[in-house]
Amino acid sequence: MSRVLKYLLPLLALFVATTAYGQKYPERKHVRRGNSLYEEQRMEEAQKEYRTALQKDAASVEGKFNLGDSQYAMGDFESAENTFRELSEYPNLSDEVKAKTLYNLGNAQFQQQKLEEALESYKSSLRLNPKDMEAKFNYAYTKAMMENQQNNDQNQQNNQNNQNNQNQQSEGGEDDEKGDKEQNPNEQPQPEDQQGEKPEPSDQDEEPQETPAPRPESEQMLDAVQAAEDKTREKVDGEKAAVMMPRSGKNW
Repeated sequence: MSRVLKYLLPLLALFVATTAYGQKYPERKHVRRGNSLYEEQRMEEAQKEYRTALQKDAASVEGKFNLGDSQYAMGDFESAENTFRELSEYPNLSDEVKAKTLYNLGNAQFQQQKLEEALESYKSSLRLNPKDMEAKFNYAYTKAMMENQQNNDQNQQNNQNNQNNQNQQSEGGEDDEKGDKEQNPNEQPQPEDQQGEKPEPSDQDEEPQETPAPRPESEQMLDAVQAAEDKTREKVDGEKAAVMMPRSGKNW
């Protein structure tokens, strides 16, 4: 057997295998093209390739996952949420892939301020991968945000109730004063000499100095809550941008 034929046969076998693979998995070339375009930040073109891959094979996990990645990268969080939710319902997903999908689903929901839904997605992801530190952080961060919002809403309601009570008390005081004036409408002011002599002021009768009233306990609590919230925000805001990014499936 000649040297040329010796090396030609393996090449022919490789070509036949590649052709057969391409016929069996026609979506793969579109996924690869989409990945290249994604790396070049040409997201709209990448999405077209991923969609074409899904037309070839509607069950393509890579095509679906990477489509959601590209939608998230373009800021289309609603579409990314729908894509990752659909993928999470695919049958026979491995725990690893499903955990990544649910993590990305939570990120897309978080970006839309769907905090309760995001919290559930992170929780579901952690059930499949309890050691995922980024999912743990996002879960804790989202939960803290929800608690802060609830505290702020409660404080606002308390402030509104206090304001209403103050308004009612003011209106009641005005009515009492008006009533006192109207009790004796015919009473005439007496001359000064009939009212009795006014006592001379003495050192002992000096008016007491007014001391500032202590701040209400509710205001002190508000200050404490606000300080804690500011401290938490400063601590995590620098980390959030790095954590709230989708897990890429381009290199599977």
